[in-house]
Amino acid sequence: MSRHALRGILEQALAEMGVAGHEVRLERPRDPDHGDIASSVALTLASRLRRPPRGIADEIAERLELDGTGIASVEVAGPGFLNFRFSASRVSAVIGEILRRDERYGRSADGQGRAIMVEFVSANPTGPLHLGHGRQAALGDTLANLLEWTGWAAYREYYYNDAGRQIERLGESVACRYLRHFGVDAGFPEDGYHGEYVAEIAERLAQAEGDRLVDSAAEERLAACERFAVRVLREEQDRDLADFGVHFDCYFLESSLYTDGAVDATIAALRETGHVYERDGATWLATTAFGDQKDRVMVKSDGSPTYFLPDVAYHMSKWRRGFHEVVNVQGSDHHGTVDRVRAGLEALGRPRGYPEYLLHQMVTVERSGVEVRLSKRSGGYTTLRELVDAVGADVVRYFFVMRKPEAHLVFDLDAALDHSDRNPVYKSKYAHARMCSIFRKAGMDPDAMSTGQLVPEGLDLSLLEHPRERALMARLGEFPELVRRAARSRAPHLVCEYLEHTAGMVNSWYHAGNPTRNPGLAVLAGDPALRAARLALTGAVRVVLRNALALLGVEAPTRMARRED
Repeated sequence: MSRHALRGILEQALAEMGVAGHEVRLERPRDPDHGDIASSVALTLASRLRRPPRGIADEIAERLELDGTGIASVEVAGPGFLNFRFSASRVSAVIGEILRRDERYGRSADGQGRAIMVEFVSANPTGPLHLGHGRQAALGDTLANLLEWTGWAAYREYYYNDAGRQIERLGESVACRYLRHFGVDAGFPEDGYHGEYVAEIAERLAQAEGDRLVDSAAEERLAACERFAVRVLREEQDRDLADFGVHFDCYFLESSLYTDGAVDATIAALRETGHVYERDGATWLATTAFGDQKDRVMVKSDGSPTYFLPDVAYHMSKWRRGFHEVVNVQGSDHHGTVDRVRAGLEALGRPRGYPEYLLHQMVTVERSGVEVRLSKRSGGYTTLRELVDAVGADVVRYFFVMRKPEAHLVFDLDAALDHSDRNPVYKSKYAHARMCSIFRKAGMDPDAMSTGQLVPEGLDLSLLEHPRERALMARLGEFPELVRRAARSRAPHLVCEYLEHTAGMVNSWYHAGNPTRNPGLAVLAGDPALRAARLALTGAVRVVLRNALALLGVEAPTRMARRED
């Protein structure tokens, strides 16, 4: 029985008691002696029912219909906890399910094939990707994976802000460096980009065009510098993301909103809502009518649109393309834009709360407790490329996801470079590789095994009765619900938490099975029936670790050598 099913049985019992709709929480007890699953629902009902929680727990237990559920017993413990214990056959049955479903284990059809867009990274093409972009890439890609695993048709989109003043500043900065390359004394723009990458782009432009642009009209030279710089930086960002294992279904250009008339059409549509007015020469939208803190300028007094307007036009494009479910993964610095964009969309008839936002905090890199920067190429920040080159894409992806998005992330460089269990990435990878090593020791090829080999006729999984094995099997059985919960909650970090805990249990079981330490728990036991059962468990462990790592976009190696060995 899954947690989802057990929660349903408890909710039914509560409905019979007249307390339908009360939240039911389930958790794994820290002490295995307290059962497989526990609920504190009786304690949380005490104030509502004005009764002692233990008496409430007794009544709930009496109302539960547990026949055929695989639950062997329910016990009321302490002040009113409900402790559930699964039958041995229920616990071990998960092994066969895992091995049969293999790469599909953990998948569900919750989304029913509905379309959902995840927009993430969406960096301005004005410089290399920084660590905030990298965290966003890892979060967005992992969230899209989770949605796909739970039955959604996830669509990854990158919004290029290739219009506006920041692109002009980039062009002016490159133009200055280009002219100086040919000995022309050109003043650098006061708000220009100072990173070494600007000089690199100017050098490439000089190689491609020669001095042709030196005597060109300033407007022509600036336009050429803008186009060249944006192309070079877009190509660089695309390479960095590809090497980070991130790919997109669509790259949407902000400039297209102007060239195809979408911004003008949005202005016209908003005027028709009756929520637009003129003040101080500017055009305003009464966004306070839709929950915003203050009204917002749509069109400035000089006739140019504010940033808010193309954002509304862009999201109207998402809606028209059929994406009525959208998650925007953005940095916390975008917090101020959420209400105004939603207000503009609601004024145009879109549902309140559209789109959904997942905002994340920034990243700092520390070594020995001191913040470090890996280079100055970017002009003041560590780039994603530099961090990946230092510790590897798998480690960066894992570390960027393993904390709640709303928490500031301190990237511990010492832990990232550590090739031991102190590094949670290597801890999980080693656990997977160890399972593969067991098969090789058993004379089996881990890359060419069939379910039939691991689930032979007469397989007796009830032999897996050791407490470590029972706890590990129960943990494996939680994976599908974990995936669903992480997807529903937009919480990729839950996968990392699950992986680290599970890898710890696997490693403990593996070491306990070392014949020199605990002959009674040797995985490759002498008894053929027990050996077959433990090989089946080994295969199930491998499947779950591999699938969890795949959700994070991290490789599951079949061989690894520990440095300390």
